[in-house]
Amino acid sequence: MRRLHFYAGIFVGPFLLIAAVSGGLYAVAPSIEQLVYRDQLHTDSSGAMLPVAQQIRAAQAQRPDLPVTAVRPATGPDETTRVMFDDPALGESERHAVFIDPVTAASHGELTVYGSGGALPLRTWIDQLHRSLHLGEPGRLYSELAASWLWLIALAGVFLWWDRYRRMSSRGESAARLFTPDRSGRGRVRTLNWHGAVGIWIAVGLLFLSATGLTWSRYAGANVDELRAALSWTTPTVSTSSGHEGHHSAAPSGANSPPADPRVADIDRVLTAAREAGVGGHVEAAIPADAHTAFTVTQTRQPWVMSNNAVAVDGLSGRVTDISWFADWPWAAKLSAWGIQLHMGLLFGLANQLLLLGLAVALVTVIVRGYLLWWRRRPTVGRGRWGRPPRRGVLTELPPAAAVTVVIVTAVVGWFVPLLGVSLAAFVAVDVVVGWWQYRRAEQPV
Repeated sequence: MRRLHFYAGIFVGPFLLIAAVSGGLYAVAPSIEQLVYRDQLHTDSSGAMLPVAQQIRAAQAQRPDLPVTAVRPATGPDETTRVMFDDPALGESERHAVFIDPVTAASHGELTVYGSGGALPLRTWIDQLHRSLHLGEPGRLYSELAASWLWLIALAGVFLWWDRYRRMSSRGESAARLFTPDRSGRGRVRTLNWHGAVGIWIAVGLLFLSATGLTWSRYAGANVDELRAALSWTTPTVSTSSGHEGHHSAAPSGANSPPADPRVADIDRVLTAAREAGVGGHVEAAIPADAHTAFTVTQTRQPWVMSNNAVAVDGLSGRVTDISWFADWPWAAKLSAWGIQLHMGLLFGLANQLLLLGLAVALVTVIVRGYLLWWRRRPTVGRGRWGRPPRRGVLTELPPAAAVTVVIVTAVVGWFVPLLGVSLAAFVAVDVVVGWWQYRRAEQPV
């Protein structure tokens, strides 16, 4: 465990450090977003709000060249309505948004939004930094490697710190502490005390970040998806079939308005039906491309909102055709939804964000102190310049059954979390070569 913790910390530490710094920024990004884009997100208007269809037509007047695909209606006159358009010039999961005053129908600007969370450009930039260092798909390997090793480094560190505490306690040493550092130590001992105590406090948080981060990863994430599908733990969705071949009659339009879209004319009826069905508050209504597809109205991720209900509504009749209650989701799907929102700093608002920021700062200090421990372990005399690793070969000293069990468990985990398996195999291969070279060198006569 010590050798695993040592090598993983040394070589994966830089990836973890980048992920921690960018993750800390991402944690507080939702609050920063509210400040940076205050003019787009909020209004000073007061009074009765206009029908949502009229607000959408105002947005269409701003961008008549793009097809409208969704709307996030304002829940009060101090918020803007966000109307989303499909723009082929944008990247994957990106949409063009026009922000409309719900009272006056005036435009408050246009921005690109990203993902189901509706991230605006600043948060999107931080998200891509955290996810891929702005290097695209190749860059995602860095974040998956960090998430793959984080849980293992944390567990190994907890075991080593607990084992040290147990041994010191058995000898009756007064400096034995598990949750607090011994400040009386100096040099490497003091660094070790802070490294271990802080690591113990944040271990659960690191396991959570690793587990939820892997669900977004490319390779391990695909295995997680397959496992959830096999166990029927996938997130339910609503059917969008309207169940008829009806045609809509266009609402009349003014002389200076764009041609009325029959789908847009149905939106207020759809939102009313969704609210009556129990799906209200902050929602996003997906506008179908044709009359044969139902509208879907889904509750968006909001602080302190623990459910994400969804409903499908036939636009022509206002009839609810399907509904998905969060309460009926499998527990694994619920935990996954909560975990993602918690990881993104959205589930509990500012408190959630500050907790994640504190966790990121603590992880940075643990990593830095880990490197200090390695540096201070170096020989003070002789030819060595770097900290000595723990001795190798302990696996061969285990009972055969225990050694075989370790190898089998490692192989299974390495298959399920591929970047962990590949990098661990590389560590072992290099370690074997270095050990063989050192052995041959020691055998040579002086």
